[in-house]
Amino acid sequence: MGIKLGSIIPARPVEIAQLRGQRLAVDGYNLLYQFLASIRQRDGMPLTDAHGHTTSHLSGLFFRLSALAAEGLRFCLIFDGKPHALKKRVLDERRDRKIKAQAEWEAALAAGDLVKARTKAQQTSRLTPEMVAEAQELLDALGLPWVTAPSEGEAQAAAMMAAGVVDAAVSQDFDTLLFGAPRLLRNLTLSGRRKLPGRQAWVEVNPEELTLAGAIEATQLSHEQLVDMAILMGTDFNPGIHGIGPKKGLKLLRELGSAEAALAKLGHKVDNLDELRQLFLNHPSVEFAPTWGEPRRGRVIELLCERHGFSRARVGTALEKFLQPPLPMGQQATLGDF
Repeated sequence: MGIKLGSIIPARPVEIAQLRGQRLAVDGYNLLYQFLASIRQRDGMPLTDAHGHTTSHLSGLFFRLSALAAEGLRFCLIFDGKPHALKKRVLDERRDRKIKAQAEWEAALAAGDLVKARTKAQQTSRLTPEMVAEAQELLDALGLPWVTAPSEGEAQAAAMMAAGVVDAAVSQDFDTLLFGAPRLLRNLTLSGRRKLPGRQAWVEVNPEELTLAGAIEATQLSHEQLVDMAILMGTDFNPGIHGIGPKKGLKLLRELGSAEAALAKLGHKVDNLDELRQLFLNHPSVEFAPTWGEPRRGRVIELLCERHGFSRARVGTALEKFLQPPLPMGQQATLGDF
């Protein structure tokens, strides 16, 4: 999930209409997991076709992107490549949490507690290689570009922004800024009302924009020092120092200037400090210049309707949104429009 920096990095609200015509690099796995977690039945089961194949990821990808495409947004999806060896710890922790949530989901179902069952089911989401390949097949059919990064997708997005081929990165993870992306958009693909975890309460979630320049100004730290602060807190690549959160980490870096000095004061040592820094400051990426094409209606119909039983009428209506000109200012669509 990445590091939590929302309490110290300013974000400003952004209207979808302000993003018309912009080229947006979207964290592909982040997006698909959002759909797998949120698009479920009352008992927590994901949407499936008549053959039992999960379709939540395809439904979300197609219908939500169509609503945003109607606003004139252009998407390029980036998929993570091979995870770095140092990420094994956090991947193992995620796997263990899913195993635990699976057992709790089944127990809630047996007890007839559908509210708890749905909450626990959302924590069990798993993307198979076949599901990812089918999502990429759908992107091809829609004329939307995608690329697989050598490793971390956020780093690939940052490199593409530096090359001037995209205008912003779209992800929920603050790590995107640590990898050097100048501009991050959060909540873009899940705007609207969201249920609070474990509570029968809902909040309104709206798109927001964060910038690396804004983070540097607000914290009075350099990009390199922000990375040092994150290492003290703990990242996907290292466990961090117990008790160090955003505010304590920020205080230490402002006072002492570097992770080395902070670690010395705390009486801790990180043997691979320079390696951890380079994972954020010099992460591998590939050259990729996205190009956008027209949707191929026949391929979309075959994939969604013939293969998985989606409604032809709904698919046809959504397809038109990829083709129609953007709405005039003042007629902004919402994600509920799909």
